[in-house]
Amino acid sequence: MAQFDAVVIGAGFAGAVVSRVLADAGRRVALLERRDHIGGNAYDHIDDAGVLVHKYGPHIFHTGDRRVYDYLSRFTAWRDYQHRVVANVHGRLMPVPFNLTSLDIAFGDRAPDLARRLTAAYGEGAKVTILDLRRSRDPELAQLADYVYENIFKTYTVKQWGQAPEDIDPATTARVPVFLSRDDRYFQDPWQGMPQEGYTSLFERMLDHPNITLRLNTDALRVLTLTQVGTTLVDGAVFKGPIVYTGAVDDLFERRFGRLPYRTLDFVFETHPVEWYQTHGTVNYTVDQDYTRITEFKHLTGQELAKKTTIVKEFSKAYTGQDGEIPYYAVITPDSRALYDRYAALAGEYGNLRLLGRLAEYQYYNMDAIVGRALDLGQELVRALDREMGKG
Repeated sequence: MAQFDAVVIGAGFAGAVVSRVLADAGRRVALLERRDHIGGNAYDHIDDAGVLVHKYGPHIFHTGDRRVYDYLSRFTAWRDYQHRVVANVHGRLMPVPFNLTSLDIAFGDRAPDLARRLTAAYGEGAKVTILDLRRSRDPELAQLADYVYENIFKTYTVKQWGQAPEDIDPATTARVPVFLSRDDRYFQDPWQGMPQEGYTSLFERMLDHPNITLRLNTDALRVLTLTQVGTTLVDGAVFKGPIVYTGAVDDLFERRFGRLPYRTLDFVFETHPVEWYQTHGTVNYTVDQDYTRITEFKHLTGQELAKKTTIVKEFSKAYTGQDGEIPYYAVITPDSRALYDRYAALAGEYGNLRLLGRLAEYQYYNMDAIVGRALDLGQELVRALDREMGKG
Protein backbone atom coordinates (compact mmCIF):
# COMPACT_ATOMS: atom_id res chain seq x y z
CA MET A 1 0.00 0.00 0.00
CA ALA A 2 3.03 2.31 0.15
CA GLN A 3 2.43 3.24 -3.49
CA PHE A 4 -0.91 4.92 -2.59
CA ASP A 5 -1.57 8.36 -1.16
CA ALA A 6 -5.07 7.52 0.09
CA VAL A 7 -7.35 4.57 0.76
CA VAL A 8 -11.09 4.82 0.13
CA ILE A 9 -13.45 2.12 1.35
CA GLY A 10 -16.69 1.72 -0.58
CA ALA A 11 -17.36 2.37 -4.28
CA GLY A 12 -20.76 4.05 -4.00
CA PHE A 13 -21.28 7.76 -4.62
CA ALA A 14 -19.34 8.82 -1.52
CA GLY A 15 -16.27 6.72 -2.20
CA ALA A 16 -16.25 7.10 -5.97
CA VAL A 17 -16.46 10.90 -5.91
CA VAL A 18 -13.75 11.27 -3.25
CA SER A 19 -11.54 8.90 -5.23
CA ARG A 20 -11.98 10.85 -8.44
CA VAL A 21 -11.31 14.23 -6.80
CA LEU A 22 -8.08 12.88 -5.32
CA ALA A 23 -7.11 11.21 -8.59
CA ASP A 24 -7.71 14.37 -10.61
CA ALA A 25 -5.36 16.16 -8.22
CA GLY A 26 -2.62 13.66 -8.98
CA ARG A 27 -3.11 11.47 -5.92
CA ARG A 28 -2.91 7.68 -6.13
CA VAL A 29 -5.96 6.05 -4.60
CA ALA A 30 -6.72 2.47 -3.56
CA LEU A 31 -10.49 2.00 -3.74
CA LEU A 32 -11.70 -1.08 -1.87
CA GLU A 33 -15.18 -2.50 -2.43
CA ARG A 34 -16.70 -5.49 -0.65
CA ARG A 35 -19.21 -6.26 -3.40
CA ASP A 36 -18.43 -7.62 -6.85
CA HIS A 37 -19.54 -4.38 -8.53
CA ILE A 38 -19.17 -0.62 -8.30
CA GLY A 39 -21.96 1.91 -7.74
CA GLY A 40 -23.05 0.97 -4.23
CA ASN A 41 -26.82 0.87 -3.86
CA ALA A 42 -27.21 2.89 -7.09
CA TYR A 43 -25.91 -0.06 -9.14
CA ASP A 44 -28.09 -0.98 -12.11
CA HIS A 45 -27.90 -3.80 -14.65
CA ILE A 46 -29.83 -5.57 -17.40
CA ASP A 47 -31.95 -8.39 -15.99
CA ASP A 48 -32.76 -11.71 -17.67
CA ALA A 49 -35.73 -10.13 -19.46
CA GLY A 50 -33.54 -7.40 -20.96
CA VAL A 51 -34.87 -4.67 -18.65
CA LEU A 52 -32.51 -2.17 -17.01
CA VAL A 53 -33.24 -2.49 -13.29
CA HIS A 54 -31.90 -1.01 -10.06
CA LYS A 55 -30.79 -3.96 -7.97
CA TYR A 56 -31.14 -2.16 -4.65
CA GLY A 57 -34.32 -0.21 -5.29
CA PRO A 58 -35.14 2.83 -7.41
CA HIS A 59 -32.75 5.78 -7.51
CA ILE A 60 -33.93 9.05 -9.07
CA PHE A 61 -31.41 11.86 -9.27
CA HIS A 62 -32.50 15.36 -8.28
CA THR A 63 -30.68 18.35 -6.89
CA GLY A 64 -30.79 22.07 -6.27
CA ASP A 65 -26.97 22.21 -6.27
CA ARG A 66 -25.63 23.25 -9.67
CA ARG A 67 -22.11 22.27 -8.64
CA VAL A 68 -23.20 18.67 -8.03
CA TYR A 69 -25.16 18.50 -11.28
CA ASP A 70 -22.24 19.89 -13.30
CA TYR A 71 -19.78 17.52 -11.68
CA LEU A 72 -21.81 14.39 -12.41
CA SER A 73 -22.48 15.67 -15.94
CA ARG A 74 -18.80 15.07 -16.64
CA PHE A 75 -19.57 11.37 -16.54
CA THR A 76 -23.06 11.09 -18.03
CA ALA A 77 -25.63 12.68 -20.26
CA TRP A 78 -29.09 12.93 -18.70
CA ARG A 79 -32.53 11.70 -19.60
CA ASP A 80 -35.07 14.33 -18.61
CA TYR A 81 -37.29 12.55 -16.12
CA GLN A 82 -39.68 14.17 -13.65
CA HIS A 83 -40.60 11.60 -11.03
CA ARG A 84 -44.31 11.37 -10.20
CA VAL A 85 -45.60 9.05 -7.51
CA VAL A 86 -49.17 8.09 -6.73
CA ALA A 87 -50.68 6.39 -3.71
CA ASN A 88 -53.18 3.59 -4.11
CA VAL A 89 -55.85 4.49 -1.53
CA HIS A 90 -58.60 1.88 -1.61
CA GLY A 91 -58.22 1.61 -5.40
CA ARG A 92 -58.03 5.36 -6.09
CA LEU A 93 -54.72 6.75 -7.31
CA MET A 94 -53.74 10.19 -6.03
CA PRO A 95 -50.45 12.10 -6.16
CA VAL A 96 -48.02 11.95 -3.25
CA PRO A 97 -46.84 14.00 -1.55
CA PHE A 98 -50.51 14.83 -0.94
CA ASN A 99 -51.25 18.07 -2.81
CA LEU A 100 -54.18 20.09 -4.13
CA THR A 101 -54.80 17.57 -6.91
CA SER A 102 -54.94 14.81 -4.29
CA LEU A 103 -57.34 17.00 -2.36
CA ASP A 104 -59.72 17.14 -5.36
CA ILE A 105 -59.64 13.36 -5.73
CA ALA A 106 -60.18 12.67 -2.04
CA PHE A 107 -62.73 15.35 -1.15
CA GLY A 108 -64.55 16.24 -4.35
CA ASP A 109 -66.92 19.20 -3.87
CA ARG A 110 -65.39 20.06 -0.50
CA ALA A 111 -61.91 20.46 -1.99
CA PRO A 112 -62.12 24.15 -3.07
CA ASP A 113 -63.08 25.31 0.42
CA LEU A 114 -60.37 23.18 2.02
CA ALA A 115 -57.82 24.53 -0.44
CA ARG A 116 -58.73 28.10 0.50
CA ARG A 117 -58.41 27.29 4.19
CA LEU A 118 -55.01 25.65 3.67
CA THR A 119 -53.68 28.54 1.62
CA ALA A 120 -54.94 31.10 4.13
CA ALA A 121 -53.33 29.23 7.01
CA TYR A 122 -49.99 28.28 5.49
CA GLY A 123 -49.51 30.20 2.25
CA GLU A 124 -49.64 29.18 -1.40
CA GLY A 125 -46.98 26.65 -2.34
CA ALA A 126 -46.11 25.84 1.27
CA LYS A 127 -44.96 22.41 2.39
CA VAL A 128 -46.61 21.45 5.66
CA THR A 129 -45.70 18.30 7.57
CA ILE A 130 -48.67 16.13 8.35
CA LEU A 131 -47.84 16.26 12.05
CA ASP A 132 -47.98 20.07 11.96
CA LEU A 133 -51.26 19.99 10.04
CA ARG A 134 -52.80 17.76 12.68
CA ARG A 135 -52.23 20.53 15.21
CA SER A 136 -54.50 22.93 13.31
CA ARG A 137 -57.33 24.50 15.35
CA ASP A 138 -59.54 24.72 12.26
CA PRO A 139 -61.89 21.70 12.55
CA GLU A 140 -62.13 21.36 8.76
CA LEU A 141 -58.35 21.25 8.40
CA ALA A 142 -58.09 18.91 11.35
CA GLN A 143 -60.46 16.54 9.57
CA LEU A 144 -58.39 16.80 6.41
CA ALA A 145 -55.25 16.11 8.43
CA ASP A 146 -56.84 13.02 9.93
CA TYR A 147 -57.71 11.74 6.44
CA VAL A 148 -54.17 12.25 5.15
CA TYR A 149 -52.70 10.80 8.33
CA GLU A 150 -54.82 7.65 8.23
CA ASN A 151 -54.84 7.02 4.46
CA ILE A 152 -51.51 8.32 3.20
CA PHE A 153 -49.15 8.49 6.12
CA LYS A 154 -49.83 6.19 9.07
CA THR A 155 -49.93 2.68 7.61
CA TYR A 156 -47.19 3.40 5.10
CA THR A 157 -44.95 4.82 7.82
CA VAL A 158 -45.52 1.88 10.14
CA LYS A 159 -44.67 -0.52 7.32
CA GLN A 160 -41.58 1.46 6.36
CA TRP A 161 -40.20 2.20 9.82
CA GLY A 162 -41.88 -0.24 12.20
CA GLN A 163 -42.91 2.73 14.37
CA ALA A 164 -45.79 5.17 14.68
CA PRO A 165 -45.09 8.49 12.92
CA GLU A 166 -44.99 10.37 16.23
CA ASP A 167 -42.07 8.23 17.39
CA ILE A 168 -39.90 8.90 14.34
CA ASP A 169 -37.22 11.56 14.03
CA PRO A 170 -38.91 14.79 12.81
CA ALA A 171 -36.30 15.18 10.08
CA THR A 172 -37.56 11.91 8.63
CA THR A 173 -41.28 12.65 8.80
CA ALA A 174 -40.71 16.11 7.30
CA ARG A 175 -39.69 14.37 4.09
CA VAL A 176 -43.35 13.57 3.39
CA PRO A 177 -45.22 16.90 3.51
CA VAL A 178 -48.61 18.09 2.36
CA PHE A 179 -47.80 20.30 -0.62
CA LEU A 180 -50.10 23.29 -1.23
CA SER A 181 -49.62 23.25 -4.98
CA ARG A 182 -50.74 21.39 -8.10
CA ASP A 183 -47.19 20.46 -8.99
CA ASP A 184 -47.47 16.67 -9.09
CA ARG A 185 -43.73 16.04 -9.28
CA TYR A 186 -42.29 14.15 -6.34
CA PHE A 187 -39.29 16.50 -6.36
CA GLN A 188 -39.26 20.19 -7.20
CA ASP A 189 -35.50 20.56 -7.65
CA PRO A 190 -34.36 22.45 -10.78
CA TRP A 191 -32.09 19.63 -11.96
CA GLN A 192 -33.45 16.12 -12.05
CA GLY A 193 -33.33 13.14 -14.33
CA MET A 194 -31.75 9.76 -14.93
CA PRO A 195 -28.27 8.93 -16.24
CA GLN A 196 -28.87 8.26 -19.91
CA GLU A 197 -26.96 4.96 -19.95
CA GLY A 198 -27.62 4.09 -16.32
CA TYR A 199 -25.84 4.63 -13.04
CA THR A 200 -23.28 1.86 -13.53
CA SER A 201 -22.00 3.50 -16.72
CA LEU A 202 -21.69 6.79 -14.82
CA PHE A 203 -19.56 5.09 -12.17
CA GLU A 204 -17.44 3.31 -14.76
CA ARG A 205 -16.52 6.63 -16.34
CA MET A 206 -15.90 8.28 -12.98
CA LEU A 207 -13.51 5.55 -11.86
CA ASP A 208 -11.73 5.26 -15.22
CA HIS A 209 -8.58 7.07 -14.12
CA PRO A 210 -4.97 5.85 -14.00
CA ASN A 211 -4.58 7.07 -10.41
CA ILE A 212 -7.45 4.89 -9.14
CA THR A 213 -6.81 1.23 -8.38
CA LEU A 214 -10.06 -0.62 -7.73
CA ARG A 215 -10.19 -3.83 -5.70
CA LEU A 216 -13.59 -5.54 -5.79
CA ASN A 217 -14.60 -8.45 -3.54
CA THR A 218 -12.42 -6.93 -0.83
CA ASP A 219 -13.80 -6.77 2.69
CA ALA A 220 -12.16 -3.68 4.15
CA LEU A 221 -12.57 -5.03 7.66
CA ARG A 222 -10.08 -7.75 6.74
CA VAL A 223 -7.70 -5.23 5.19
CA LEU A 224 -7.95 -2.36 7.67
CA THR A 225 -6.73 -2.73 11.25
CA LEU A 226 -7.28 -0.03 13.86
CA THR A 227 -4.76 -0.45 16.67
CA GLN A 228 -5.40 0.54 20.26
CA VAL A 229 -2.88 3.38 19.99
CA GLY A 230 -4.65 5.25 17.21
CA THR A 231 -2.63 3.81 14.32
CA THR A 232 -4.17 2.45 11.14
CA LEU A 233 -2.81 -0.59 9.36
CA VAL A 234 -3.72 -1.46 5.77
CA ASP A 235 -2.76 -4.94 4.61
CA GLY A 236 -0.76 -5.21 7.83
CA ALA A 237 1.42 -2.15 7.26
CA VAL A 238 1.16 1.26 8.91
CA PHE A 239 -0.67 3.67 6.61
CA LYS A 240 -0.43 7.38 7.37
CA GLY A 241 -2.36 8.78 4.42
CA PRO A 242 -6.08 9.59 4.58
CA ILE A 243 -8.50 6.70 4.86
CA VAL A 244 -12.10 7.46 3.88
CA TYR A 245 -14.58 4.94 5.25
CA THR A 246 -18.15 4.85 3.87
CA GLY A 247 -19.48 1.67 5.48
CA ALA A 248 -21.40 1.06 8.69
CA VAL A 249 -19.41 2.60 11.53
CA ASP A 250 -20.49 0.02 14.11
CA ASP A 251 -19.15 -2.74 11.84
CA LEU A 252 -15.83 -0.90 11.61
CA PHE A 253 -15.41 -1.30 15.38
CA GLU A 254 -16.92 -4.79 15.51
CA ARG A 255 -20.04 -3.42 17.26
CA ARG A 256 -18.01 -2.72 20.40
CA PHE A 257 -20.79 -0.64 21.96
CA GLY A 258 -23.70 -2.55 20.40
CA ARG A 259 -25.43 -2.61 17.03
CA LEU A 260 -26.86 0.57 15.56
CA PRO A 261 -30.50 0.09 14.51
CA TYR A 262 -31.38 0.20 10.82
CA ARG A 263 -34.24 -0.75 8.54
CA THR A 264 -33.50 -3.10 5.69
CA LEU A 265 -35.48 -4.00 2.58
CA ASP A 266 -36.46 -7.16 0.76
CA PHE A 267 -36.94 -6.71 -2.98
CA VAL A 268 -39.18 -8.98 -5.04
CA PHE A 269 -38.62 -8.53 -8.76
CA GLU A 270 -41.27 -9.66 -11.23
CA THR A 271 -41.30 -9.61 -15.03
CA HIS A 272 -44.67 -9.39 -16.76
CA PRO A 273 -45.55 -9.93 -20.45
CA VAL A 274 -47.21 -6.53 -20.84
CA GLU A 275 -46.12 -3.15 -22.19
CA TRP A 276 -46.86 -1.39 -18.88
CA TYR A 277 -47.75 -2.78 -15.47
CA GLN A 278 -48.85 0.51 -13.87
CA THR A 279 -49.51 4.12 -14.80
CA HIS A 280 -46.57 5.67 -12.93
CA GLY A 281 -42.98 4.82 -12.15
CA THR A 282 -43.83 4.29 -8.49
CA VAL A 283 -47.13 3.44 -6.81
CA ASN A 284 -47.20 3.57 -2.99
CA TYR A 285 -49.52 1.20 -1.16
CA THR A 286 -50.52 3.27 1.85
CA VAL A 287 -53.49 1.40 3.32
CA ASP A 288 -53.09 -2.22 2.27
CA GLN A 289 -50.59 -4.84 1.09
CA ASP A 290 -47.49 -5.94 2.96
CA TYR A 291 -45.18 -4.12 0.58
CA THR A 292 -44.72 -0.36 0.67
CA ARG A 293 -44.50 0.37 -3.04
CA ILE A 294 -44.09 -1.00 -6.56
CA THR A 295 -41.66 0.57 -9.00
CA GLU A 296 -41.72 -0.10 -12.74
CA PHE A 297 -38.29 0.63 -14.18
CA LYS A 298 -39.18 1.41 -17.79
CA HIS A 299 -41.00 4.54 -16.64
CA LEU A 300 -37.77 5.75 -15.02
CA THR A 301 -35.24 4.79 -17.66
CA GLY A 302 -37.25 5.40 -20.84
CA GLN A 303 -36.24 1.99 -22.12
CA GLU A 304 -38.38 0.75 -25.02
CA LEU A 305 -39.17 -2.93 -24.79
CA ALA A 306 -42.38 -4.34 -26.28
CA LYS A 307 -44.68 -6.56 -24.22
CA LYS A 308 -42.21 -6.99 -21.39
CA THR A 309 -41.66 -5.05 -18.19
CA THR A 310 -40.02 -5.60 -14.81
CA ILE A 311 -41.31 -4.31 -11.50
CA VAL A 312 -40.03 -4.50 -7.95
CA LYS A 313 -42.01 -4.71 -4.72
CA GLU A 314 -40.38 -3.43 -1.54
CA PHE A 315 -40.84 -4.95 1.89
CA SER A 316 -39.34 -3.12 4.86
CA LYS A 317 -38.19 -4.84 8.03
CA ALA A 318 -35.78 -4.44 10.94
CA TYR A 319 -32.12 -5.00 10.15
CA THR A 320 -30.62 -7.85 12.17
CA GLY A 321 -27.18 -8.18 10.60
CA GLN A 322 -27.87 -11.59 9.12
CA ASP A 323 -26.07 -12.62 5.93
CA GLY A 324 -27.63 -10.98 2.89
CA GLU A 325 -29.24 -8.13 4.81
CA ILE A 326 -28.23 -4.60 3.88
CA PRO A 327 -28.65 -1.64 6.26
CA TYR A 328 -30.55 1.00 4.27
CA TYR A 329 -32.12 3.51 6.67
CA ALA A 330 -30.81 4.66 10.03
CA VAL A 331 -33.47 4.50 12.75
CA ILE A 332 -32.65 7.77 14.47
CA THR A 333 -33.74 8.12 18.07
CA PRO A 334 -32.06 9.83 21.05
CA ASP A 335 -30.60 6.47 22.09
CA SER A 336 -29.31 5.54 18.65
CA ARG A 337 -27.85 9.01 18.14
CA ALA A 338 -26.01 8.74 21.46
CA LEU A 339 -24.71 5.31 20.45
CA TYR A 340 -23.51 6.66 17.12
CA ASP A 341 -21.76 9.55 18.86
CA ARG A 342 -19.70 7.03 20.84
CA TYR A 343 -18.58 5.36 17.62
CA ALA A 344 -17.85 8.70 15.96
CA ALA A 345 -15.74 9.75 18.94
CA LEU A 346 -13.82 6.50 18.74
CA ALA A 347 -13.20 7.05 15.03
CA GLY A 348 -11.92 10.52 15.85
CA GLU A 349 -9.04 8.95 17.79
CA TYR A 350 -7.53 7.94 14.45
CA GLY A 351 -6.22 11.13 12.91
CA ASN A 352 -6.24 9.93 9.30
CA LEU A 353 -9.67 8.22 9.37
CA ARG A 354 -12.62 10.10 7.90
CA LEU A 355 -16.26 8.96 7.98
CA LEU A 356 -18.43 9.78 4.98
CA GLY A 357 -21.88 8.72 3.85
CA ARG A 358 -25.20 7.40 5.06
CA LEU A 359 -23.80 4.46 6.98
CA ALA A 360 -20.60 6.02 8.25
CA GLU A 361 -22.36 9.18 9.43
CA TYR A 362 -25.58 7.41 10.47
CA GLN A 363 -27.69 9.95 8.62
CA TYR A 364 -30.14 9.91 5.71
CA TYR A 365 -28.71 11.74 2.69
CA ASN A 366 -30.02 12.05 -0.84
CA MET A 367 -27.56 11.18 -3.58
CA ASP A 368 -26.82 14.79 -4.40
CA ALA A 369 -26.04 15.62 -0.78
CA ILE A 370 -23.54 12.76 -0.64
CA VAL A 371 -21.89 13.95 -3.85
CA GLY A 372 -21.61 17.46 -2.42
CA ARG A 373 -20.10 16.19 0.84
CA ALA A 374 -17.69 13.97 -1.07
CA LEU A 375 -16.57 16.88 -3.25
CA ASP A 376 -15.91 18.97 -0.15
CA LEU A 377 -14.02 16.20 1.64
CA GLY A 378 -12.00 15.33 -1.44
CA GLN A 379 -10.89 18.92 -1.87
CA GLU A 380 -10.08 19.19 1.84
CA LEU A 381 -7.89 16.07 1.63
CA VAL A 382 -6.11 17.38 -1.46
CA ARG A 383 -5.23 20.58 0.40
CA ALA A 384 -4.01 18.61 3.42
CA LEU A 385 -1.82 16.37 1.25
CA ASP A 386 -0.45 19.41 -0.54
CA ARG A 387 0.52 20.96 2.80
CA GLU A 388 2.31 17.80 3.84
CA MET A 389 4.33 17.91 0.63
CA GLY A 390 5.08 21.57 1.08
CA LYS A 391 2.90 22.76 -1.81
CA GLY A 392 0.53 24.85 0.25
